[in-house]
This record gives sequence, C-alpha cells and structure tokens, in this order.
Amino acid sequence: MAGGIGSRFWPSSRTAMPKQFIDILGTGESLMQMTWQRARRFSRPEQIMVLTNQLYQTLVAAHLPEINKANILSEPSRNNTAPCIAYAAFKLYQKDPEAIMVILPADHLILKEDKYAEKIRIAIDFVAENDALLTLGIQPTRPDTGYGYIQFAQNSTTVKNKVLQVKSFREKPDLATAETYLNSGQYLWNAGIFIWKAKDVINGFKKHRPDLYELFEKGMPFYNTDQEKAFIEQHYKTAAKISIDYALMEKAHNVYTVPAEIGWSDLGTWASLWEVKQKDDAGNVLISEEHIELSQTQGCIISKDPEKLAVIDGLTDYIVIDQKDVLLIYPKNKEQDIKHIISRLEQQNEANRYL
Repeated sequence: MAGGIGSRFWPSSRTAMPKQFIDILGTGESLMQMTWQRARRFSRPEQIMVLTNQLYQTLVAAHLPEINKANILSEPSRNNTAPCIAYAAFKLYQKDPEAIMVILPADHLILKEDKYAEKIRIAIDFVAENDALLTLGIQPTRPDTGYGYIQFAQNSTTVKNKVLQVKSFREKPDLATAETYLNSGQYLWNAGIFIWKAKDVINGFKKHRPDLYELFEKGMPFYNTDQEKAFIEQHYKTAAKISIDYALMEKAHNVYTVPAEIGWSDLGTWASLWEVKQKDDAGNVLISEEHIELSQTQGCIISKDPEKLAVIDGLTDYIVIDQKDVLLIYPKNKEQDIKHIISRLEQQNEANRYL
C-alpha cells in the first residue's frame, strides 16, 4: 500500500513527494524500495502489486524498475485502507481463488529482516490451513500513544507458541492507558501488516461490511481485463472511507496475531525516526551531518540542506527540519500537534504550496 501522503513527516514529506518515495534514512534507498526488497523474500516480482494514488503511478514505476506496470494499481481517490484491500482481494481472487495476501505498508522500517521473513512465513503457513485474518503484533517497548494496540487472549490456543488469538483491537490510547497496556503484558502494537487468504477477507467484508463487498464484487467480470481500470474509475470513489481496522479487524472473530520482534517502526513521526537512528554523544540524530555546529543541544533530530551551515545552541528534544521553503522547529513531545498546523494551512489557499 503506497498511496498515503505521510503528512506527519511534513515538511520533508509533501503531497507531490510523500515519505515512501524519500530516502528518509539516508541509506540510498527510498522506503518504497526497501519494502520491495523485503517482499522479494517471499514473492516473485510478478506477484507483487502496488496500490497507490493516481498521482504516484510514475513515481512507483521510477522507484521499482522491476515491477510489471500492470501491477501498479491506481486509486482514483483516497478512501483509506479498507477499500484498497478489498480491491486487491477481489482482483487476486478472480485470478486465483486460493491466493494468499501479504499486505505491507510501503513506508515502514524493519531492522531485523531475517526475523521478519521468518514471521511472515509462519503467518503464511497458518492462514493457508485456517480461515484466519492475521496481523503481525509488535512487542511494545514504551507506552506509545501513536499506535493502535492488539490485546491477545491469555489462554488462546497457540501453534508452536507462535500464533495467538486476538481478543480485541484498541485504538490509539492516552498515555495512562498505554502505560496500563504495557504493564499488563497482554498487548502488542498493531503494525498494520496483514496476512490472509483473499477469499477469507472477502468473506469478512461480506459479513461485516456488505457495502464494500457488494461494490467490489460487481467488478468480478472486469478484474484482470482491459475493463478493470474503467470499473475502478467509476466505482472506487463511491466506497466508504474507512480503515481495515474499523471495517473488519475490530469486528471479526477469526483474528490472530504472530508476535514479532523485528526492529519495526512505522516511521510515522519524526520522533519515531529519532528512536531508530544512530545518535551522537548528546543523543542528537543528524540527518545531514556536514556543516553543523551544536552546543548545549541534546535529544534533537536535525535535517537540513547539506550545503547549509546550521549553528544551534541550547535546544533540548526538538525537531529541526530545514527545507528550501519551510523551516520547522518544534518540540518532540508535541509533534502530534503538527497535523493541526497542516489543517490550518489547508484552509489557507495561499499556503497550500507548502503542503
């Protein structure tokens, strides 16, 4: 899934160039390219599809030269993850009724890639033999309020102690609730990585979101034909704008999780990038290390033009992002508020050029 804007990484991530297409880690590869390489561990190139907004078709093709252009699926509108997944499920089912789907957000970081591939294999083997909707669950390391949580059943049946039944999904909590979750030992972070048979998720839509089922079921004569694009152009924008968690995962009773310690981050925020990047002796993360003079500055994340000199004194736990047309200086502990700044800019027509 590669259609998001990545607004919480503003101002580096913009509508025209979202974070999945940026080398935000300084590795020489975009997050999209890193996700592709991980997917190649369990899928052949011709089996990998990318669902993205119409705006980004050319970007996807440029970042993934191996991809079959027919496997770049274009969404004419942003309707959240449930319609995106429903579209892919029906298309795959039409091609192969026994198809297994592994759904990967294009903008995540996985540090332990061998362990990741092992967990995906466990999940694939489980859903192949069971009517199950499965998600990877990440062992929480802190009471984070930016993630959804998965509560697993303590006495759930396990498969070699590797697959747990899910008791409930919980939305992003406040800090006190997150601390309770962490201390209980019964919760995992919801990574948004899903594995299931196409027919099982379709049955889930039929039961819990019949509106989405009926909309995309109409396209069965057209998927994988020359008429597919016209069908999607006409009908996709009428789908409810809803996440897969709200539409299905919170309602279904056949939900399971594979606990996975894989060095995962959804890189949803600058603070999450600060968490995973190497730091200097003062705990600063410097995306551009050249031409920076720091004093009495600690716990900051700083990104700037490599040619620009930055002189910073007396900052603690700040985000400093210097783009050509935008300078962001913001406390790390308030970065969830950046979305409100973006909302205000969206209401100012003259300011939209900054988004």
